[in-house]
Amino acid sequence: MDISYNPNEIEKKWQQYWRDNNIHEPLDDFSKPKKYILSMFPYPSGAIHMGHVRNYCISDAIARFYRKNSYNVLHPMGFDAFGMPAENAAIKHKTHPKKWTYSNIENMKNELESLGLSFSSRREFATCDSSYTRWEQRFFIDMWEKGLIYRKTAYLNWCPNDKTVLANEQVIDGKCWRCDTEVIQKEMDQYYIKITDYAQELLDSLDSLEDKWPSQVLIMQKNWIGKSKGLNFSFKLDAKSQDIVKDISEIEVFTTRADTIYGVTYCAIAPEHPIVKTLLQSDFLQRDIIDKIIKMQNMPTKERSMSEKEGVPLGISVIHPLTQEILPVWVANFVLMDYGSGGVMSVPAHDERDFAFAQKYNIPIKEVLISESSDLPYTQEGKLKESGEFNGLFGQEARNKIIEYFEKNQLGKSIINYRLKDWGISRQRYWGAPIPLIRCEKCGLVAEKDENLPVNLPEDVVIDGEGNPLDKHPSWKNCKCPQCQGDAIRETDTMDTFVQSSWYFLRYTSPKNSWDKVAFDEASSKYWMDVDEYIGGIEHAILHLLYARFFTKALRDLGYTNSNEPFSNLLTQGMVLKDGAKMSKSKGNVVDPNAIIKKYGADTARLFVLFAAPPVKELEWNDNALEGAYRFIKRLWDRSKNILATDSIPQIEHSSLNQKEKNARKKVYEALCKSNDIFEKKQSGYAFNTLIASCMEALNALSEQESKFVWTEGYFILLNILEPIIPHICWEISKKYFNLKNMSEIPVDKAALETENVTIAITINGKKRGEIQTLPNMNEKELLQACKSIVSKWLDNAVIVKEIVIPNKIVNFVIKQ
Repeated sequence: MDISYNPNEIEKKWQQYWRDNNIHEPLDDFSKPKKYILSMFPYPSGAIHMGHVRNYCISDAIARFYRKNSYNVLHPMGFDAFGMPAENAAIKHKTHPKKWTYSNIENMKNELESLGLSFSSRREFATCDSSYTRWEQRFFIDMWEKGLIYRKTAYLNWCPNDKTVLANEQVIDGKCWRCDTEVIQKEMDQYYIKITDYAQELLDSLDSLEDKWPSQVLIMQKNWIGKSKGLNFSFKLDAKSQDIVKDISEIEVFTTRADTIYGVTYCAIAPEHPIVKTLLQSDFLQRDIIDKIIKMQNMPTKERSMSEKEGVPLGISVIHPLTQEILPVWVANFVLMDYGSGGVMSVPAHDERDFAFAQKYNIPIKEVLISESSDLPYTQEGKLKESGEFNGLFGQEARNKIIEYFEKNQLGKSIINYRLKDWGISRQRYWGAPIPLIRCEKCGLVAEKDENLPVNLPEDVVIDGEGNPLDKHPSWKNCKCPQCQGDAIRETDTMDTFVQSSWYFLRYTSPKNSWDKVAFDEASSKYWMDVDEYIGGIEHAILHLLYARFFTKALRDLGYTNSNEPFSNLLTQGMVLKDGAKMSKSKGNVVDPNAIIKKYGADTARLFVLFAAPPVKELEWNDNALEGAYRFIKRLWDRSKNILATDSIPQIEHSSLNQKEKNARKKVYEALCKSNDIFEKKQSGYAFNTLIASCMEALNALSEQESKFVWTEGYFILLNILEPIIPHICWEISKKYFNLKNMSEIPVDKAALETENVTIAITINGKKRGEIQTLPNMNEKELLQACKSIVSKWLDNAVIVKEIVIPNKIVNFVIKQ
């Protein structure tokens, strides 16, 4: 081309063209093969960062490849817009969360568009849109009526000064992040989704994702669900303790190590256990004990798990179900009420946590497993001792026999337990989807009528960080009961933002013109689901993915979808680093994507992030590599002047070409084959870096020959290969010379890939001493003989220790030195 490369002008031109012509919108033709490519949507913080750039360039490359290869492609984008940061920003900037959020969305949309990302604009939404909230509230009501959502009291982080509930991340060293007040645990009503009803299915269906999801994600999901088989039983309170506690007669526990039950020397319960509550209301406990318990109760769960093991004796006892020994009951800070029944059997000789606690408080330690080591605690399998009739049994057999004894004598039973707990979704905050329930003194908790959905947030609120703005609003919560029409109070809790991100992928399957009528159209959902490729960070490997998997199954059972698993394939991209650390404002190592686009263009930014490292690996920022990406694109532009204008790929007789022309065609078609392998076979987790390297080799090989027909064919193919990666320049050159006729699937000319001769390097002790040209895959014995003759002067009088042949590449002779 005669004019110089101007990325700013070219990129704006094509971004406008794609937008005006709806090039990236999915088609309504459900007879076509489909690909649903999805990146995890961003929180609208106001500006994109390099992590966003990398994530969305990966998904965009995949979407563009399949779109130009005749697939119907859904590649949507939206914004995960509710949540605590918006309220914090409202306080800081004295603005409204809604105004702040939508302003940020507009800014980020412009930034994303400047990268040339091929997102569908007709399916874009924010989770704070009332049309989205309306269906989320419908799902809530459906789950409530089915019994999948329930209400119970639970302990929450509470700031007495600000009179507000705090998320775990807002509690720093046990204090409120805003006012530095000591945080306490306050018992409040909460709503829970019974995700545990799906625990076994969530576990079982992970098998269908083997080889499709990263193995570490599957392991993390399995561990989080945490299936375990064990013994559930109770310690009875002795007669004296029963008189003290009155209404409670036993402490229920669960153990996976029934084989160690004879080693129990104390029973530990949570500070929130019902027995503790009863004793705190009596005059049995001494003041110092009460103070210590209250301190434990007020400690946030996160802080409790990180602190030193502490406890107090309650002065009551339980009876060992097998030995009838009297065992003391302790309150311990490491026992949580949210896990199991809030009580544990403590075996200090064979459990690290129990051992540390017992040592600190001089509680007896009793060994019941024979081990070669004398060090305690011994936590492995062992043969039983000091265990009555079960002495001599080992491991699983011992556990089975003891559980069998418990069941036979009606002392307990074998159960399957899960680490997974029900999902608490209540948030005492303003900027979230309101929970669509109403409290009526006559009718109890009542769901809002469907015709009254969505329940929208009031906009005339004061957000100062003190208390729940919805609860303080003078009129919003006052309403009529949907059943008796009497005066009632609207629920002022809002939903956890994980709820919004648990079904957004289903929303994308339908166009906007259907969103008022349905959450997502049945036919569209059936066609597009499941997501063919889901791209996002490893930090979402547990909660988001687990909740999305649960929601898909729950909505299936409610009749909304046919999907069992939302994401067929998962790609977890690595972080973007600079100077060895993750980019962040606090570290002062942030690189501004907008500055890169302004200086070099979006294609350079895209090429760099896809070439610097494979998607699944961490990407280390490198200014020189960024400059190198720009130089390659400029070279691609400058050398396009050798192209002949044509509407079809040139027909070339390969056998009539000289060696340099043949080599150029071979490199170009190797790059085309590499492209198909990378995208269709997901070679090395979409190793775009190897594909780009192949294209660079092909451009070098084209530069070493002079045939304009080979040049033209080479560009016809290379622009097709590179379009998913650097689309703007590819569309510009393709339009000028090929009228975009090269932007569809191109067959491979097998003749171009045939190799007449290969050049093999001959090395001695790794140092090159010569080379030989020969037919591919020459007989090894003949090849070695020929190579020896070529480098004979280095082998004369030498002792050959080893002969190494790398087919069609290297022959190395290792000689004794």
